[in-house]
Amino acid sequence: MSNTGSHPPVQFSPIVEILSRVPYLTGLDPDIFAALAQVANRRRLDAGNIISWEGDPCAGIFVVESGAVKILRMSKEGREQIVHIVHAGDTFNDVAALDGGPNPATTVALSDVVVWCILRPDLERLVHRYPPLAWALIASMARRTRQLLGLVEDLSLRSVKSRLARLLLKQAQANEGDRAPRLLTQEEMASRLGTVREMVGRSLRSLASDGIIQFDRHRIVILDAGRLAEEADV
Repeated sequence: MSNTGSHPPVQFSPIVEILSRVPYLTGLDPDIFAALAQVANRRRLDAGNIISWEGDPCAGIFVVESGAVKILRMSKEGREQIVHIVHAGDTFNDVAALDGGPNPATTVALSDVVVWCILRPDLERLVHRYPPLAWALIASMARRTRQLLGLVEDLSLRSVKSRLARLLLKQAQANEGDRAPRLLTQEEMASRLGTVREMVGRSLRSLASDGIIQFDRHRIVILDAGRLAEEADV
């Protein structure tokens, strides 16, 4: 049978499946995913590589295919504050992609990563063409605002010990319930918690002396998840 005059088959793009896993894009029309896929560029980076620098012109919006990316701000003294860590199915640099301003933070490959970048002019054009995409991006901004409010609450209202307990619980959950998450360095913990290494060490020793955690080589073993949750105030 001849297929003369029929439409050519649609070529599958891996970015379509990745975009469909982004929480705030769930439910959008397939045409929107296809349009985004046409303008997305794939990048592969090794752990430790800079993806975008704070203050540089907008690099576009990024979607994580695999790996983890840390979003950070750096003080004039060189102290690092990790604002957020994103994983597969997350997006980052949404703010700059929407307002056209410079990148609000530096983004670094925490592990080997694969990301897709959609440049702001392409995103702006598609937002005008597809209003539901605009609403989805507004939902993303609302979610970011909630995350930042949570960070402000942690830094201003919770002790270092409480924030550390929350971090250990989140690590365990991220490792699918593993009660012995990988032992981050105290410098890494301090960067995530907005404090200094000495305060992290003091809080870890306090949790250990209380019988809530114990150190086992390169891991922290959670002995009493209930009491750790109480310390975290969750």
